Amino acid sequence: MGIQEEVYYEGGPHVGDLIVNILLGFTVICIPLTVGAIARAFWLRYRITDRRISVTGGWRGRDRSDIVYSEIKKVVTVPRGFGAWGDMVVTLKDGSRLELRSVPKFRELYDYITEKISPAAKAASGSLGGQP
Repeated sequence: MGIQEEVYYEGGPHVGDLIVNILLGFTVICIPLTVGAIARAFWLRYRITDRRISVTGGWRGRDRSDIVYSEIKKVVTVPRGFGAWGDMVVTLKDGSRLELRSVPKFRELYDYITEKISPAAKAASGSLGGQP
């Protein structure tokens, strides 16, 4: 039997991202953004536990990435939708990055994740959004 993980957040991208991009889709130039938002709404799922960050996405939700907190080097957030949701980029010690797009409650999730990472990663992450 494995150790039970405590789930802090589980869900998809913020619905506001989908609404804004559908409205922008009425302009022909923004149709690719709308298609991306629809795909995210259907197939992108986040799961943040006390042990790891899991992102399920890709075409029909077939790709999955898991990150343990000890591998995180830096976390940076960018507010979107007037601060209602945001994007988060997690940089790993090996230099690879994982993007979490249109994350609801991104400030609370950022705080939760930075509680779990090493002191060096906390210092590299700085404050919310990587800005002092």
